[in-house]
Amino acid sequence: MFDEKVIQMILEGIRDTLYMTLVSTAFGYIIGLPFGIVLNVTRKDGLKPNKIIYGIGDFICNIVRSIPFLILLILLIPFTRLVVGQSYGSTATIVPLVICAAPYIARVVESSLNEVDAGVIEAAKAMGASDLQIIFKVLLVEARISLFTGATITTGLLLGYSAMSGTVGGGGLGDIAVRYGYYRWQTDIMLVTVVLLILIFQIIQNIGTRLSARIDHRKH
Repeated sequence: MFDEKVIQMILEGIRDTLYMTLVSTAFGYIIGLPFGIVLNVTRKDGLKPNKIIYGIGDFICNIVRSIPFLILLILLIPFTRLVVGQSYGSTATIVPLVICAAPYIARVVESSLNEVDAGVIEAAKAMGASDLQIIFKVLLVEARISLFTGATITTGLLLGYSAMSGTVGGGGLGDIAVRYGYYRWQTDIMLVTVVLLILIFQIIQNIGTRLSARIDHRKH
């Protein structure tokens, strides 16, 4: 059953899955990190409280996060086709993955920054630090462990979503599992893809955990 053609297909599935997961995580953070900083800064007890800006950001996060990923994937088909020229395949799947990830990342970032001790922020203000200096040299630095842990969790989440996209031709291991395991009843191929997804998830989590421990000065 596992001839050269099947093995090649599975290797391409691993490549496409990693491609979708890592690229969508990167672009998700390009959007979600500043979004989360804005939410933290404009909240009631933030550096620059602003009910309107926070309310709009909060509303966007809640709306997008409340839509199940598969439904969002289908809703965004016209937009995805507009952006990348097609609505299926690994590259096309990155578009809904990023849109799904950005609000989630924003919440993770906001929560991480909220954990920073207010006393540290007040000390920075007393020393004459500007708001930008407080954001980049105090908030992000003090919250780096929590932010890194959040990034690891987010990457694992997007791995699962990339596999889920296989139900609508999203590519990667999820697509292989659906095409061969569900439509053709080839359980052996489906089991291999599931095991590979579990292994990739574990590798991502282990790398994230080790890197978090390495940059955590409290353990040294």
